[in-house]
Amino acid sequence: QVQLVESGGGLVQAGGSLRLSCLASGLTFSMYTMGWFRQAPGKEREFVAATRWIGGLTNYADSVKGRFPISRDNSKNTVYLQMSSLKPEDTAVYYCAAPRKIATWGLQNPSDFSYWGQGTQVTVSS
Repeated sequence: QVQLVESGGGLVQAGGSLRLSCLASGLTFSMYTMGWFRQAPGKEREFVAATRWIGGLTNYADSVKGRFPISRDNSKNTVYLQMSSLKPEDTAVYYCAAPRKIATWGLQNPSDFSYWGQGTQVTVSS
């Protein structure tokens, strides 16, 4: 079965940095788009970033563009989110996700993703 396990969250001051990791198993990782989403208390889950299964293509929400580069290492079945210049409004639970089908791109709606990790809390203090 598919498992996605996030790590790297924590408490950081505004302006600081964190790197999230997501280790995937149970799927042919190199054939899946991988995404990061976040959900703040009382808000809907929102798209943060995605990386295409091959070719280096990435996609970002406007709110994180230029601050949260996404990357992946297909040899390690791991996707990363390097977060810098963090703001209090970035506080949320961050989730790693994969769509149901291989080789799909351009997905940003949470309903397009079938596999989810348990989430990792990121708290940015002002």
